Amino acid sequence: MAPQLGVIHTVGSLRQSAGGPSRTVTALCRELGRLGMQVDLLSQDAAGAGADENLRPPVDLVTTTLASAYRLPYVGKPWSPSFRAMLRKCCHQSQGKLIHDNGIWLPTNHAAAMVARKVDIPLIVSTHGMLEPWSLSHRAWKKRLAWRLYQHRDLLTARVLHATAQQEADNLRWLGLRQPIAIIPNGVDLPAWSEDSKVQEVPRIALFLSRIHPIKGLLNLVDAWRVARPCGWRVIIAGPDEEGHRAVVEERIKAAGLAADFEFVGAVDGSDKTALYCRADLFVLPSFTENFGVVVAEALACGVPVITTKGTPWGGLVTHRCGWWVEIGSEPLIGALLEATSLPPAVIGEMGKRGRSYVEQHFGWPGIAREMLAVYRWVLGQAEKPPCILLD
Repeated sequence: MAPQLGVIHTVGSLRQSAGGPSRTVTALCRELGRLGMQVDLLSQDAAGAGADENLRPPVDLVTTTLASAYRLPYVGKPWSPSFRAMLRKCCHQSQGKLIHDNGIWLPTNHAAAMVARKVDIPLIVSTHGMLEPWSLSHRAWKKRLAWRLYQHRDLLTARVLHATAQQEADNLRWLGLRQPIAIIPNGVDLPAWSEDSKVQEVPRIALFLSRIHPIKGLLNLVDAWRVARPCGWRVIIAGPDEEGHRAVVEERIKAAGLAADFEFVGAVDGSDKTALYCRADLFVLPSFTENFGVVVAEALACGVPVITTKGTPWGGLVTHRCGWWVEIGSEPLIGALLEATSLPPAVIGEMGKRGRSYVEQHFGWPGIAREMLAVYRWVLGQAEKPPCILLD
């Protein structure tokens, strides 16, 4: 590895409530630092976030800089007037030869593209599922406007796009983006686990853990549970509320007469999150779309079989016999729930062991960081094209 190789990662927020990218970017930067890269991580710090802490990699591995930001009225997203200037300064002061930007649509993403053009260094963009069909249809008019004003042009300037699965890469091609695409999954930190980690509870637990947002398909889960309603089971819903969607879900639960079957526990993280996975017998993610679905990998890492939809790239649940991969909607969920909740604990346990082995083999962060490093070196002309690169 060239001794001067470095990268600047940019992301709109590192807040715990900001969703998957705040965690995956932090973890990837940490592992790149362990590989000997100089890694700078630049994000925003919005005032008034309370106890919602920023996630930061270890200071001995990554230099993290937070630009002061404000909440934009009627939008709710942070905006920093100093972010672009801080990024330019970081480019000049560090050994960074690449900018790796995470996400699209935000002012930080536009700033990263502008700075990369200005200082003439390669730009890599991880779209994090934000160009998937369902995501594009959500608040579509705003996104069409942004696409025409700047977003399409910014993406065209990226040297490489990063997708976490073939499905996401195919959608990027459908949008007319023809530059190389690196197909590298997200990773998961593997907790200590054994069969003894499982906490047996009565009633048994079906867990949903993610943002409470319309994209996650919770209304379909409620409708499916109303029909299946397995004896001796209940549902725990964990995660932060977004766009007031929790109230919508709670109203659907109440209308279905299922208040006794559902429990909301709010946002969880760290050891509390691992403990919650270990309590669960089944994990359910009924999303309309996911570019990856980190929570699926986290559940499997804790030995929990998964039900999720074909809006996610988790066909491996079927091939590795550790879950159910069903069509989107309440009807397919009904069948999966009835089958899964009828299985004896021993069978569920065997599925959980296969799921843990699957994650260990394919989604450990050290291996994923090595793949990303190979992409960086290829972009800089220091290595041959790695196998993960898809050319048009």
